[in-house]
Amino acid sequence: MHPLGANAESTSDSSAEPDAAGTVLVLRARGVGDLLTAVPALRALRKAFPHKRIVLAAPEDLRPLADLVEAVDLLHPTTGVGDLDWHGAAPDLAVNLHGRGPDSVRDLLGTGTSEVIAYSHPALPAVSGPPWRPELHEIDRWCRLLDECGIAADPTDLLLAPPPTPTPHMGTVVVHPGAKSAARRWPADRFGWVAGQLQDAGHDIAITGGPDEIGLARSVAAAGGIAPWRVLAGHTDLEELASVIASARLVLCGDTGIAHLATAFGTPSVVLFGPKPPTLWGPPPWRRRHRALWAGRTEGGPAGRPDPGLLELDGRQVLDEARALLERSPF
Repeated sequence: MHPLGANAESTSDSSAEPDAAGTVLVLRARGVGDLLTAVPALRALRKAFPHKRIVLAAPEDLRPLADLVEAVDLLHPTTGVGDLDWHGAAPDLAVNLHGRGPDSVRDLLGTGTSEVIAYSHPALPAVSGPPWRPELHEIDRWCRLLDECGIAADPTDLLLAPPPTPTPHMGTVVVHPGAKSAARRWPADRFGWVAGQLQDAGHDIAITGGPDEIGLARSVAAAGGIAPWRVLAGHTDLEELASVIASARLVLCGDTGIAHLATAFGTPSVVLFGPKPPTLWGPPPWRRRHRALWAGRTEGGPAGRPDPGLLELDGRQVLDEARALLERSPF
């Protein structure tokens, strides 16, 4: 298996060295949570094709996580649909784990492959596949796709080993207030109140986020009386952030990629949902060290504001769930 470090070979320049065993190309050009929910499917492909090269078309910044999956030989940098720039020999098999299509399926057909595994779509009647089932959990969705195409997939095979580089921020309670959409962001003052209560109980707090979430993280710290140096937002790359999550006592966050990191590393977590229900994207219900909180509302609210159902989750409820998990923590 090829390493996926910074100097790893890219499929964009690998056509000069064709792999005699063949290539399986997998498209999943999305974010952190999307990659992690596809881990069982990727591992199923690895087991089904042990002698083929598994190439994952995904964003370059996911390279540290792709290495931890232990099912991917090469990362082919791909930012999204329409960006699959493939110049090598046609893959023996192309697998669409990106979405229903049709554009993602067309991207794979453009590589010259003669075999595609994908969900059916009326715009592509010549591509056979099982029907899309919107009610499935994201992990089950891709395992079912492979199962129905004759490749056994185990949806419970989703745990990752911690990153090889340890973090100086071990044993913290990680508070991650950010999310891509405003609808999935619980208010900063509520995150801050819970964080302050946990700090008063003797827990070390780390507030994480991306470079564009520094202001939000600082607002949480100010609301909770958390020291500014405990704000890690903007100061960790993905591998460093993964190390923080893997070694944390607890993760408190919304429905975002960090929640999936906690699930992947077996780190206890309290995840706040709205508007999408946890039955679609939440921690698997058999993982009892995670708590998914959801008010049961799916109608949504005004753009640019937190989901009304998310706002129904009060700080006391979140704090009680966090305390219950921390009492069971092995630290």
